This record gives sequence, structure tokens and C-alpha cells, in this order.
Amino acid sequence: MESQPLQSKLIQSDVASLLGQGLIVGIYEENRFTQAGEALDELCDQAISHYVKAQSVKGKLGDVQTLQLRHQDQWFPVILVGLGKSLKAQQYIKVLQAAAQQAKSLNLETLCVLLAEVEVESVDDSWKVMQIAKHFDQSQYRFDRCKSKAPEDVKSWQCLNVVAAAECQQALEEGLAISQGMRLMKDLANLPGNICTPNYLAEQAMQLANDHAKVTTKVLDEAELEQMGAHSFVSVSKGSTEAGKMILMEYRGGGDDAPMHALVGKGITFDTGGISLKPGANMDEMKFDMSGAASVFGALKSLIQLDWPLNVVFAVAAAENMPAGNASKPGDIVTSLSGKTIEILNTDAEGRLVLCDTLTHVIDQYKPASVVDVATLTGACMAALGEVHSGLFTEDESLAESLMKAGKIAEDSVWRLPLEEAYQEQLDSNFADMANIGGRLAGATTAACFLSRYTKGTAWAHLDVAGTANQGGKAKGSTGRPVALLVQYLKQQLPG
Repeated sequence: MESQPLQSKLIQSDVASLLGQGLIVGIYEENRFTQAGEALDELCDQAISHYVKAQSVKGKLGDVQTLQLRHQDQWFPVILVGLGKSLKAQQYIKVLQAAAQQAKSLNLETLCVLLAEVEVESVDDSWKVMQIAKHFDQSQYRFDRCKSKAPEDVKSWQCLNVVAAAECQQALEEGLAISQGMRLMKDLANLPGNICTPNYLAEQAMQLANDHAKVTTKVLDEAELEQMGAHSFVSVSKGSTEAGKMILMEYRGGGDDAPMHALVGKGITFDTGGISLKPGANMDEMKFDMSGAASVFGALKSLIQLDWPLNVVFAVAAAENMPAGNASKPGDIVTSLSGKTIEILNTDAEGRLVLCDTLTHVIDQYKPASVVDVATLTGACMAALGEVHSGLFTEDESLAESLMKAGKIAEDSVWRLPLEEAYQEQLDSNFADMANIGGRLAGATTAACFLSRYTKGTAWAHLDVAGTANQGGKAKGSTGRPVALLVQYLKQQLPG
């Protein structure tokens, strides 16, 4: 993959020693400077104050201004970013994103960020440094792999300096590691379906194992899945010339007695809907139907970088859902790996069919202490929550609390939706143990209810990221969510 992170480092310097670099400082409404802004203004003979007055700078949240300052005959650019009156976490991130976007236009060799000193409600300096590292690195991401010629006018900086206390070093590293995981997720999800196939994902998994001693990879091909009884999985993949794969990547950083956790990702590398064919409009975006799998790859990439003492299996259910003479038909009945039978009423509800067998295998083989699956599973969840929150479904209160806490810290939010017995009856079938859809109402919940039948006795949660994992329209592309959430959740599983 071509996407490379920027070079970043933490520095402890006074403003005077930073003159000559590109600087980013904040300004509040009513022209109140931060401490760094005041020092810079004094060193440059109140040039910032004069500029603010002359240009009627208001300091509104996210407003950015670039000015050239001089100190001892040396000129250098300064970006003033508006902080509003006060900041909460989400507003701080908007400030960072606005400043990073403005900085890209300057094409500097070194950029220095003096925003860790800004007060943000209910967070500490380490959180701010982590967000600076993540968002400034993410602002540099672009996907040019499939273009014949990369754009020549792309501007960036070579090195990012973050001014903060030395104890924030770990936070800087975590922010960069999360961003690297997001980069990998974006790279995989942005690839077209003719390149990013189930076999391509398997090759990437094998490469990760070859490159890192703590990672081992096992790939079960379609023939093996058929032989072991994963007929639900194969009912999806058999209609394609691209054979399905169940990919199992083990990261063993903990001891032999340490608990195993599991992240499971839906990896439908292209979803036509099968015989229940989707409308043609925007079908190109169905390459993003493997975003759950891409986020699992991303979380593993971050974990490798952070080298945490955890044991985690990262499982990917990789398949392509295509219409063909041998594809599953509405009304077909298949037997899942668990032995439960499923009436396929809609072949476009395929993600749950590959996930149920993958969940069964992971739980049987690894006996994990917790399982979180991630899937672009339902349009119903997108209709309910839009692009703001990922949907969270679980009956385990401790796991729900852990994931909601992780989402809040990571600013990669989830919203808990119901998963109750009363919804299960919508999956009743006259001919099999269950149907694969539950009707028109509560589609996100009935999808989660379906998966819950394969996870009894295990601490399990389902994340529906249909509305959050990618964007459409002019900004079409992967968002990198929910990698930050998953990494923060894994951090919460660290011993001690």
C-alpha cells in the first residue's frame, strides 16, 4: 500500500526557539490569545494583534487565518485557528481538522502545533496530543493507487512537531498507531472489488504474519468451509468465481494463560445483493461492504505498532455476493456450522450468513473472553443513526459499558440499540429454524438478533457501521471508522 504516515515528534520548547517554522496557534473569541499566542505576539512586536484588528478576526470556532510574521529579518507563516469561547472534545477535533487542512496549503518542511495547551472540557493533555497526532496524520491521507498519474500539486509537510509535556509521548505514539490502522482500513476499503477480492484479503493477512513475529495467519478456503459444515457461509460465496475465505489472524502478545479476545469483521468484497439484486444506482459503493473486515485489519495494524501484551484473534469472513446459476435463491434452506437451519428469504441479507459461521468457528476454537463483530450490516441502522453513531447491540452490560466508554474516549461514537427477546419472533420460519430476515420493521435489531443465536454463553457485541464506515457523494471513500474505537476497546483489555 502506498499510504505512508508522516514523521511526528513531541518537543518541549518555548515559543522563541520555534520562530522560523510554520506555527499553529489558537485564538478565542473576543481576541483572547492562548499562552503561546501571547508569547508569539510579544516576540513579533504585536504583529498578530495588529493583524487581528485590521482583518476583523473573530476567533470563531474553526475559522482559520494565515499570516506571515517576521522576527529578526526572518519570515515564517503562522496559522491562527479560532477556538470559539470554550471547547468540548468534539469542538476541539473540529479545530484540529480545520488547522490541518489549512496547513496543507503551505507546503512546509516542518509544522509545529501549539494546541495541546488549549483547555478542553473533561480531557487531559495526553488525550489532546493523541488527537493532534491522529488528525494531522489523517489529513495527509490520500488514495492514488488506481490513478495512472498521481496529482503533482499535492502539498504537505514533512515533519510534525507537537509541543507538549514529555509524559505525553505515549499518547503521541498511540495517535500515530491509530492513524496507521485507519490508513490500512482506508486503503483496503477504497480499493475496487476487482482488486480487493477475498483472495487479496487473505494475501494481506499472510503478509502481516510474515512481517510480524507475534502474528500468525490461517486461511480456510471455500472447500474447507464446505467440508466442515459452514454451509451458511458457502451459500453466499458459491455464486461467485471468487472463492470465499475465512481468515484467522492471531496476535499473541500476552502470556499463554492470558485471555483471548476476538474481533470479527464482515468482508463482503462486493455485494450485488445476489439473486435479490440491488438497484444499479450507487451500487459501486458496495465495494465498501467489507469495511468491517477492513477495520479489523486496521485494528491489528495498530496493535502491532503499539506492541501491547494482549492475545487477540482477528477473524474476517471474506466473500463476494454475486448472482449466478448456482447462487442461492430466495426460499433456499441451508444448514449453518452450528447445525441450525436457515431459510434464505433475501439473498441481500448475506452478511449475517457469513458472520454466523465465522462467529461459531471463532467461539468453538478460541473460547474467547469477549467477541466484537463489526459489519456494514443494515441500511436500517443507517436510517436510524445516520453517519454520526455506529449501532451497538449486546446483552452483556459490561461489554456495552466498555464499548460506549471506548467510543467516547476515541471520539468514534456508538449508540446502543435494543436487542430483546421480543424481536426474535420476527425471524420465525415455517420451514427452517429461522429466516435470515425479520421483515420490514426493526431491521437492524432483527439482524443482531440473528447473530445473537450463534453467540449464546459468550460476551458478545455487534457493531453495525453501515452509516459510519464510508461516505458517498463527492467525498466518497472510507472514513477509517471504527478503528479508533476498536483500538481504545483493546486498550481497556490490557492487564492491570
